[in-house]
Amino acid sequence: NSVWVSTDHDEIENIAKQFGAQVHRRSSETSKDSSTSLDAIVEFLKFHNEVDIVGNIQATSPCLHPSDLQKVADMLREEGYDSVFSVVRRHQFRWSEIQKGVREVTEPLNLNPAKRPRRQDWSGELYENGSFYFAKRHLIEMGYLQGGKMAYYEMRAEHSVDIDVDIDWPIAEQRVLRYGYFGKEKLKEIKLLVCNIDGCLTNGHVYVSGDHKEIISYDVKDAIGINLLKKSGIEVRFISERTCSKQTLASLKLDCKMEISVADKLAVVDEWRKEMGLCWKQVAYLGNEVSDEECLNRAGLSGVPADACTSAQKAGGYICKCSGGRGAIREFAEHIFLLMEKVTNSCQK
Repeated sequence: NSVWVSTDHDEIENIAKQFGAQVHRRSSETSKDSSTSLDAIVEFLKFHNEVDIVGNIQATSPCLHPSDLQKVADMLREEGYDSVFSVVRRHQFRWSEIQKGVREVTEPLNLNPAKRPRRQDWSGELYENGSFYFAKRHLIEMGYLQGGKMAYYEMRAEHSVDIDVDIDWPIAEQRVLRYGYFGKEKLKEIKLLVCNIDGCLTNGHVYVSGDHKEIISYDVKDAIGINLLKKSGIEVRFISERTCSKQTLASLKLDCKMEISVADKLAVVDEWRKEMGLCWKQVAYLGNEVSDEECLNRAGLSGVPADACTSAQKAGGYICKCSGGRGAIREFAEHIFLLMEKVTNSCQK
């Protein structure tokens, strides 16, 4: 019935409240590096006598879907379980570890090498995936998150992502894009991409020749990304608050509509949207400056280059690994294609 974020950090508190969560300020005793989730939950319950069931959701498992949580809540309320935790099925053969300096041989732990099965013919084993732990109050007050009448909830493998070490980040990012939860409203197909010229199409540098002509550069990869978007039926347009040289922009030969000297980017993009008969969910926006914030917040899909300003990064839904003028548009295009594949798959289902 209520969603809380447990933290001792001011910025995390502010972000949690922005998204509608309530905040429990942890004490210094439960905010140490050695503190456990259970420590924080026990402390929370001391201030909330109204809570009978706690669902401890781990922030390091970003592919969790609400439907899983709803099913688990039903298991506790209707089937009488005291605790339910998430697992995933793995098909991995395990062997005993050999300690250094010890003369011994490894032994199989979960298979018979003489009758080695094909992994696809083997039912596998269940592993905790760390996504969530649900438990009733009396169990937690006894010092347990798992106990009493226990049950596991088997999550789909594609939703079972646990960020534990650095290498898990890129894997998690791709899983979220393909299998993540994007809200109750269904994703819509993107029909228009609007991109800031300075700092997105270009790296923001302007060179002036001896005869006072403006020179800018862009990445060929971005030009390819723009062409791929157009071939897939997505209109690409550019916008700038700066008074760019129209002759210079024409020399880019991108064959895209461009609007310069724009004081109100949101008004221009909104006019384009209405002109094409689109809703905001069908508009993607790539920006990098404070002046892009409103558009980033309104667009159905938004992104920023890696070197975008802090406020733009907070407003953008996707932060590219590439910087502006160095492949950010191509990367964002790939992001759009991946999500459009998700839209197509959901429609086919």
